[in-house]
Amino acid sequence: MIDMIKKAFYTGLGAVALTKEKIEELADELVEKGKLSESEVKKFVDDLFEKSESAKEQVKKHVEKITEDTLKKMKLVSKDDLDALEKRLTDKIKKKTV
Repeated sequence: MIDMIKKAFYTGLGAVALTKEKIEELADELVEKGKLSESEVKKFVDDLFEKSESAKEQVKKHVEKITEDTLKKMKLVSKDDLDALEKRLTDKIKKKTV
């Protein structure tokens, strides 16, 4: 299960590795070489950045789901369950000492 989480994490890193700065660098090179106009560069940068943000959000949701599923399978006690149990124990102790 941990391997699945790692795989999802590293996939996400690869998907979002293109930062806006790197995208702009690439676009500037294309303008210098005369392969794109200024307006094409702006559209190119905006499109790539939007796609990388979308991929980042998808990876985040995927990792959250895998983590949630993993925790459910492990049958760990939630904080709320633990707090409720602590309250019950405290109440029982108080009743015995009164």
